Amino acid sequence: MVNISELLDIEYPIIQGAMAWIADCHLAAAVSNGGGLGIIAGGGADGQWLRNQIREARKMTDKPFGVNIMLLSPFVEEQMDVVCEEKVKVVTTGAGNPGKYIPRLKENGIIVIPVVPSVAFAQRVERAGADAVIAEGQEAGGHIGEITTMALVPQVVDAVKIPVIAAGGIADGRGICAAYMLGAKGIQVGTRFVVASECRVAQAYKEAIIKAKDTDTVATGRSTGHPVRVLKNRLSREVLSLEKRNGDQKEIERLCTGSLRNAVVEGDMEWGSLMSGQIAGLIDKEQPAAEIIREMFKEAREIYEDRNTICRTGSSIHGDGKKPL
Repeated sequence: MVNISELLDIEYPIIQGAMAWIADCHLAAAVSNGGGLGIIAGGGADGQWLRNQIREARKMTDKPFGVNIMLLSPFVEEQMDVVCEEKVKVVTTGAGNPGKYIPRLKENGIIVIPVVPSVAFAQRVERAGADAVIAEGQEAGGHIGEITTMALVPQVVDAVKIPVIAAGGIADGRGICAAYMLGAKGIQVGTRFVVASECRVAQAYKEAIIKAKDTDTVATGRSTGHPVRVLKNRLSREVLSLEKRNGDQKEIERLCTGSLRNAVVEGDMEWGSLMSGQIAGLIDKEQPAAEIIREMFKEAREIYEDRNTICRTGSSIHGDGKKPL
């Protein structure tokens, strides 16, 4: 099996999640400089914006970084042209099937890693030539699928031969260890990087994540077929109320259009879309991206060493004298 760190030429097997309006060149460069793989989120931006972001990132880091292309974007063809022309190291994809683009990306030496919400989709992109997949559970922030990370990751691992990267609900060393026990070869983290010092979102957005409790996120938009996990606020309550009443889809669309930008750029905490994963309740401080990465993997190593010590000494984890498996 391919080693993710070797495949991506990074120190730690961690990919920064692609978050539109959030994951720009500054955050991507900081994550890459910290030993992970930073990602610039193409979102709904045009090709020139993306080209500028790639070139700015290269001024800030000499480490590998990637670009995420949202396949529903009206500028997807422009973005594909740009990543090929700029010879980006890695492309991750979301919101669609990248199959028809994979041959061209690989011809240009680009590593392709689609985000997948199901076993069937993982198998489809593997057949199309993907180098790895990101299996993302519904605990994640932003656009989500229906299956939890705990259930999705091992099923995808069993179904494909390419490496699987776990995503959704991971923010510390315990999450890393859990992902590896499920068979993943790396992790993707989004919400925790929103509060990285280098992330240029509105400060109020960061503070909302830091203050969040375990039950403070909700999935809206299920009636549209495109559910989105966000922090609870006036916008989410209004959307859920409309959905409960089988309200007009155009009204839901009107409320949500531009709402992510309102949160990220304008700092609108009431009518902005505060995309965040369920793991927000574990996040309690803002810190540099490199420090986040080191802290997470230090904790993971300590957990791993502690478990090995238990096994070597024969100490029982059952408390009944039985030796652990």
